[in-house]
Amino acid sequence: MLGFLVRLLPFWVREPLLILVGSVFGVRIMYLAHRDGEWVAAAIGLVFLVFTAVRVHTVARALRARRAPAPAAEVAPAAIAPAAPAVAVAAEKEPNAWGQAVAAVAVFAALGAALWLGPHLLPSDDDGAPRAVSCAGGEGEELPGAYRKTPRAVTGDELCNALNRADLSQLLGTPAETATAVSGTSNTAPLTDGKVAQPEAEVQFDTYTVNVSVTYNELSIAQYVKLMEYGEETDVRKLSVLGRPAVLASGHTMKIEINLGGGGSGGPVEQGPPARTLSVALDAKDRGGYCDITVWSTSGALPDDSALLDIAEKVLPTIPDRTV
Repeated sequence: MLGFLVRLLPFWVREPLLILVGSVFGVRIMYLAHRDGEWVAAAIGLVFLVFTAVRVHTVARALRARRAPAPAAEVAPAAIAPAAPAVAVAAEKEPNAWGQAVAAVAVFAALGAALWLGPHLLPSDDDGAPRAVSCAGGEGEELPGAYRKTPRAVTGDELCNALNRADLSQLLGTPAETATAVSGTSNTAPLTDGKVAQPEAEVQFDTYTVNVSVTYNELSIAQYVKLMEYGEETDVRKLSVLGRPAVLASGHTMKIEINLGGGGSGGPVEQGPPARTLSVALDAKDRGGYCDITVWSTSGALPDDSALLDIAEKVLPTIPDRTV
């Protein structure tokens, strides 16, 4: 269809147009092929340039033919006819070929310039830099009944957006890293028959993984610390974060292997790499409920406790407080 429309154009419009398009695309493709080392693209660009050279030759030959003087008509001796009324016949004026050519070039020069300069003037989406992942939208998600019964309980999607900060890797001490995976779920706490809301969010980097969960129960940080002491937990440190009671403790993640091949149920539950958790009360009066910020890595290395404190000071203010 496009070829048919091009053939309908006058010669002095069609040929300059084909020359312009062929030269722009040919040079552009050759440049990209040279930059990326793609020889197939270089061959395509060469075809465009050869095609353009043929069109240039055709136009040059047509111009030479127009400029050549037409041979004078041979006058044969004949009797002079009787005089007749002179009839002025107006020769049909030919269209201005140069004007058509200039108009075509002017119209499509802007198109060629846009094709050539566009990638340099507009921001590129393929600059080789890794793109940060974003949290999936939770619109239309049906929440468990515990969320409707808990005033201002944050959802997993909201918690994911609060945790997935642009400066999170810098807070962890690895500013050059970009998040590779993020998730947020609106769960309920285990062993509560679905009556306690416990949203969770997680952001993974190459070095560390950060998990944040909020438990909307009646357990205070003071009671939590007593349970740790009763269980003879080690490396426990009580402190205050944003004016709220908090506690730092160490533990281990769980390693679970799931066999997706259908040949068995997978391996047993094993002890995973060590993790460091900062638990912070949901309010300054410690009336129940807490937020856990946990960091671990597959290598077993952990950041300083100051990293967890920095994350808490940035993330906690964006999580709605529980109202009583």
